[in-house]
Amino acid sequence: MRAVVFDLDGTLIDSLPDIATAVNHVLTWRRLEPLPAAQVEGMIGDGAKVLLDRAFAARGAEARGEDMAVFMDWYTVHGTDETRPYPGMVDALAALRKAGHKLGVCTNKPEVAAREILASLALDRYFEVVTGGDSTPYRKPDSRHLAATLAALGAQEAVMVGDHFNDMAAASGCGIPGIFAAWGYGTAQADFVAQNASELPGLVGGLGLTGGAE
Repeated sequence: MRAVVFDLDGTLIDSLPDIATAVNHVLTWRRLEPLPAAQVEGMIGDGAKVLLDRAFAARGAEARGEDMAVFMDWYTVHGTDETRPYPGMVDALAALRKAGHKLGVCTNKPEVAAREILASLALDRYFEVVTGGDSTPYRKPDSRHLAATLAALGAQEAVMVGDHFNDMAAASGCGIPGIFAAWGYGTAQADFVAQNASELPGLVGGLGLTGGAE
């Protein structure tokens, strides 16, 4: 069984507008100046706590425990105000499913938030497994996070699609190919690069997938 595992933010969905708004909601609540969305973009990829730590550090302050609660309360309500799947992504997911691939999500975002966003955008129907940053004791780039997703999918052969170093590192640790999503928020070295979502079915089909989680 072949599986394709996707990162969420910056890979499946363009969530920067809502993430930046949530970050700035917390900063404003703490009487700090908001950050430009372009600056927040470079802070995404390691989960909400690290995101807030980076945002507060950029304003010469430290995040507190209550800041996470304020962030999550806001983001739970407004997480899909402007968030959308990337162009061509829905067609790519449909093509991958039609080709027989099992699909999963492995994200450092909390699982409940990830599932709610996928459902709100009608993307949940494509994925058999969703593993969040709080679903296991591990988070990407730790390969055990991705390995848990592969195990839940029952995958012997797989590929990881993501826009961040964390995604490519997790794939490497699991001994599977990684496809870097060039349209996303992060940077990484990768053997395979997709410039847009429409390239994904062809890239996945041409990899000759081997390997999987040990």
